[in-house]
Amino acid sequence: MGAHRDRIRFNVGGRIFETTATTLANAGRNSYFGAVFDDNWDLRSDGPQEMFIDRNPDCFAVLLDLLRTSDLNIPPNIPEKSIYREASFYGILDHVRSAKWGQLDGNRLCLSRSVSGRAPGDGTAIRAGHDGGCCVAHGSIVHVYDWMMEEHPTLNLDHQRVNDVGFIDSENIVISASERLGTSDGGMGLFSSTTGELQYKFEVSHENRPKGFTGGALCFNSDEYRIFSSCKGRSNEYGIGVWDQITGKQIDFFYESPGWSLGDADKLQWLGGYNCLLVATLFPRKDNCYISLLDFRDRKMVWSWSDIGAPHTVDERRVRDAVAMEESASICVVNEYEDLGFMDLRMEGGSSVRWSSRSRLMKGAMPDEPCYPKLAVHGGQLFSSMNDSISVFCGPDWVLTSRLRRGYGGSICDFSIGGDRLFALHSEENVFDVWETPPPPII
Repeated sequence: MGAHRDRIRFNVGGRIFETTATTLANAGRNSYFGAVFDDNWDLRSDGPQEMFIDRNPDCFAVLLDLLRTSDLNIPPNIPEKSIYREASFYGILDHVRSAKWGQLDGNRLCLSRSVSGRAPGDGTAIRAGHDGGCCVAHGSIVHVYDWMMEEHPTLNLDHQRVNDVGFIDSENIVISASERLGTSDGGMGLFSSTTGELQYKFEVSHENRPKGFTGGALCFNSDEYRIFSSCKGRSNEYGIGVWDQITGKQIDFFYESPGWSLGDADKLQWLGGYNCLLVATLFPRKDNCYISLLDFRDRKMVWSWSDIGAPHTVDERRVRDAVAMEESASICVVNEYEDLGFMDLRMEGGSSVRWSSRSRLMKGAMPDEPCYPKLAVHGGQLFSSMNDSISVFCGPDWVLTSRLRRGYGGSICDFSIGGDRLFALHSEENVFDVWETPPPPII
């Protein structure tokens, strides 16, 4: 196959290209080019002298240069979509993505683009995918975008309000709804992200009988292929349901404890280091806030906190969102003034909140319809949305280091991080922003 030593020749659409095994090895074992190597990463001696590929030679030249230099240079006469299509064929889309943007760093994020909404009304939620795409929920509609921001077929729940949505992988999306999905008694369904088709519906069984329920907050444990959702039913099936991602079958259910609120949870987060699920029910959904860690191995609540009995004179300490930070063994909460509070997960029986205003960002007047703040943790950085901006906090004391903001769009109702991108959904103009970190310079 190779003419000399480790050289290999390709005929792509009638044009001859010659390269080396070292360059092709950069594509990885699972790429199209991985087939030219044996198990020891040596060029196969039983292959043809010249390998013919019936594809676009102009795009091949760009992608071969990418494998050689790790730099993506697309000539103006070649559409970017053609490069992405060919990269997908050769199995090197991840190389294209890494060349377009680097690992996410909140202090270096730049606004890449803004995408106008496709549905009337305020946005409900935005969720990032693993591959750099996202999905946006508006009422009963979910719009799905791939990493090129090409929109896939719309998911329509026929006037049933979407409560939460999330990617299991690049091909499948789970949606939880306030009413029954379709004609079944289930409030959750698995949909194809590329076709929009409903794959199957999730059921909750109580006393060996399927029961109707409303699906709430969602969370996924990819290592064990589990789906978690808060569930609010009509026949004592209030709590957290657990399903197998592959079969869609219910495998567990954690029922509410007396005086606690799990079925109305606003947020779920899987903590792999603790092998526990964080469940947060927040103000104003409930008059009091409840945050707990559930251990499904022992079927018990191993950590909990509530603000019952705490003084709330002007609502300045009402918790609006919560996120667990495993590295520091703590939970961060935020109030409507973006004061950050911290609780220690190592304290049995819960912990009091240590509020800090050092991180507070000075702002102007509150908008007429402010959006409640949201929290996220990524790469050792803490992100908090407030009105029309997202603040980034770093270091052991979580000092404010940067702020993400653009000039229009109104308040941010939700944001999400994934696929080395940050997506921010604005409520007033029904538009979402895509923030990316520029790739490091090539020396």
